[in-house]
This record gives sequence, C-alpha cells and structure tokens, in this order.
Amino acid sequence: MSDAPQAVAPDPRPLPPKEPELEDCCGTGCVMCVFDVYQLALENYERQLAAWEARQCGQAGGGA
Repeated sequence: MSDAPQAVAPDPRPLPPKEPELEDCCGTGCVMCVFDVYQLALENYERQLAAWEARQCGQAGGGA
C-alpha cells in the first residue's frame, strides 16, 4: 500500500461532429441522409458535453 497519489486518467473535452456540406447530400431522399446522421451525432455530442462539464465541475469542487 502506498500513499503516493494515483494518476488521473485524461478526460478530454468531447469534440463536436463535423457538419456536412450541402454537396454531401445526394438529394434523393435517403432514409438516413447525411444531415440526419449529423443531427444524431450532434445530439450525442451535446449529451457527452453536458456529462463532461458535470464531471469538470465535480473535479473542481472536489473537497467542499
């Protein structure tokens, strides 16, 4: 047993998805258009960012 501090795993801020260009859509009405996929990725990113921000607040106020 050691009293040495343990290394904290890195917790990088999530990166937003890259928005598709208008030219990325083929315009044929695909079931999962690139813009639909982007919207899902954006919603996932927003959830991940909110969780990351909550973790950062928890780490900053660690002892009070």
